[in-house]
Amino acid sequence: MDRAALLGLSRLCALWAALLALFPCGAQGNWMWLGIASFGVPEKLGCANLPLNSRQKELCKRKPYLLPSIGEGARLGIQECRSQFRHERWNCLVTATAQQGTSPLFGYELSSGTKETAFIYAVMAAGLVHSVTRSCSAGNMTECSCDTTLQNGGSASEGWHWGGCSDDVQYGMWFSRKFLDFPIRNTTGKESKVLLAMNLHNNEAGRQAVAKLMSVDCRCHGVSGSCAVKTCWKTMSSFEKIGHLLKDKYENSVQISDKIKRKMRRREKDQRKIPIRKDDLLYLNKSPNYCVEDKKLGIPGTQGRECNRTSEGADGCNLLCCGRGYNTHVVRHVERCECKFIWCCYVRCRRCESMTDVHTCK
Repeated sequence: MDRAALLGLSRLCALWAALLALFPCGAQGNWMWLGIASFGVPEKLGCANLPLNSRQKELCKRKPYLLPSIGEGARLGIQECRSQFRHERWNCLVTATAQQGTSPLFGYELSSGTKETAFIYAVMAAGLVHSVTRSCSAGNMTECSCDTTLQNGGSASEGWHWGGCSDDVQYGMWFSRKFLDFPIRNTTGKESKVLLAMNLHNNEAGRQAVAKLMSVDCRCHGVSGSCAVKTCWKTMSSFEKIGHLLKDKYENSVQISDKIKRKMRRREKDQRKIPIRKDDLLYLNKSPNYCVEDKKLGIPGTQGRECNRTSEGADGCNLLCCGRGYNTHVVRHVERCECKFIWCCYVRCRRCESMTDVHTCK
């Protein structure tokens, strides 16, 4: 084997070693699949070589055509998490150690049992539902397509009927459960069972968000554009809208007791009569202080983060900088402006300069 081939093989081995190091065994093994999105795993290597646990590999072998949807689901979830928290103290960034393959993709938050853990599990499960359902509607699957349960229905008196291609979200939810949910009976230890029950609940809360935001679209039919008859179908909302709903659930998440009797209970005794809804996000432990760097937990802190001096929100310098103050420096921008087309045949532009104040946390 020549030197170039050996180098290529060593790089491939290093890649898979990094992927497999991302996630420990047990319940967290379900999250090895995130490496498919973060590293762009080539599909041609097949299910056996992908960063999946044994149960997921078996499902992948039986349904290899779902592999692109699995990768897209992971990408959707990671991207939306970063978007929703881009201005927060915890901004859902992949840790440096995760990129080197020495810790889970989301670092400490993946197993901490905090509100951040709850959001990660919910948004990733929702991302998988969304991507698989989209693939079904696009005709990329052999065993699913449009939602056939709505065919030949509607309301003749109201002048509409079901038609078109309704998104089969039930298939997407079924696959997400089959692929992600890890049986509680396979775990040991009190804390791991509580955490797993919490994670399974938050997985389902993410799926419920997709189902809850299903909407009905209609198209009019009639003479001269009239709406004498309408054809309607059900469609999923944009994933951005689903992300906003889950962020709201995150803001109002419920802390649970660290003891499971017959079912999970609220931590506060005076609130235990209030039932936990299946679309609530649940957390076990309070979030750490994201203001200050903690190398042990992989928390970078907010020092050096850009903030908005005039904002009263999470991105404002007062909140994001945690009361430490901020530095201001001037950034000079140079760009082409006032461009005009000159006959014939070129464009003449002026060179415009602008100065912008940029504020970063101390």
